Amino acid sequence: MPVGLGDTSLHKVKVDRTVSSVVPVDPSGLKEGYARLDKLTKPKGSLGRLEEVAALIYAVSGGKKKGFSRKVIFILAADHGICEEGVSAYPQEVTVQMVCNFLAGGAAINVLASHTGSEVIVVDMGVKGDISHKKESFIDKKVARGTGNFAKGPAMSVSQAYMSIAAGIDVFEQVYGSGKVDIAGVGEMGIGNTASSSAITSAVTSLDAGLVTGRGTGLDDASYIRKVEVIRRSLSLNRPDPNDPIDVLSKVGGFEIGGMIGIILAAASKKVPVVVDGFISSCGAMLACELCRNAGDYLILSHQSVEAGHAAVIRHMGKRPLLNLDMRLGEGTGSALGIGVAEAAVKLMNGMATFGEAGVSENK
Repeated sequence: MPVGLGDTSLHKVKVDRTVSSVVPVDPSGLKEGYARLDKLTKPKGSLGRLEEVAALIYAVSGGKKKGFSRKVIFILAADHGICEEGVSAYPQEVTVQMVCNFLAGGAAINVLASHTGSEVIVVDMGVKGDISHKKESFIDKKVARGTGNFAKGPAMSVSQAYMSIAAGIDVFEQVYGSGKVDIAGVGEMGIGNTASSSAITSAVTSLDAGLVTGRGTGLDDASYIRKVEVIRRSLSLNRPDPNDPIDVLSKVGGFEIGGMIGIILAAASKKVPVVVDGFISSCGAMLACELCRNAGDYLILSHQSVEAGHAAVIRHMGKRPLLNLDMRLGEGTGSALGIGVAEAAVKLMNGMATFGEAGVSENK
């Protein structure tokens, strides 16, 4: 079991203070947003989900958002002790190797982020190896060198759970303080984190692990069966409380998942919309909402992953993803695409002429 750092009470105070500062989105702002959309030269509702996104961003910004000057995608990385149980097709050293690939600009997320004009910030939340990069796009918030093996005991201490969330809050506040963020995205990297996410999903939704566990990075049949059994056994051993998101995170979670919770809470406290990637990121979003119901008002789910548990997480959150492209990569790739969709929605709202401006007769 890795040793936690810092004072639990200090991290808890930061988390609790951030949670209490998140206010719900004003329903009147949503109403105003839809009213504005209805005046544009189109049949009402004809732009579908784009109108939903545009109205949300209008409401979140108090009607001020005309575009996105700064778009930031946060990729949080950490390793998982559960890999000792053979739950991944890839070796654990891939985590640190892919983090270096992100920083070198060679990964899928770098291509898609560039396409949408988004910055990529990489955060070491608990990678087993050392990362020596000194780029502004890299932030070291390592809680420990990977979590514990939750097949043998809790993944982390309660102190580490709070520490990981507080670290995510710190990261967002640091980046926001360097220049206001207009929209954020969250993504992750961590070999073994689909096992952690399946365990979280089973714990929170009470669905059997077999219903919410997928093949992750491409397990064969025998390895998949073993993965499901490992998760079932781990849940029986640790008994995470579905009504206590901190308990769930500490028993079967990951440091990068805790970090994403913190990013989401901090962004919501600043009234910044957050575009969520796939299965693992959505588990972080789900736990963020369990901690702070109001945080859900600021979330946009980018896509539905082919991972088995993602549909269950989406149902539990009561959200609808924007896209379904059969993706399962992670890294924040869905967030990059979702930010592109959100930006298109905002541009439509602010760039189209109204019926009056265009001299077009409205439908009676």
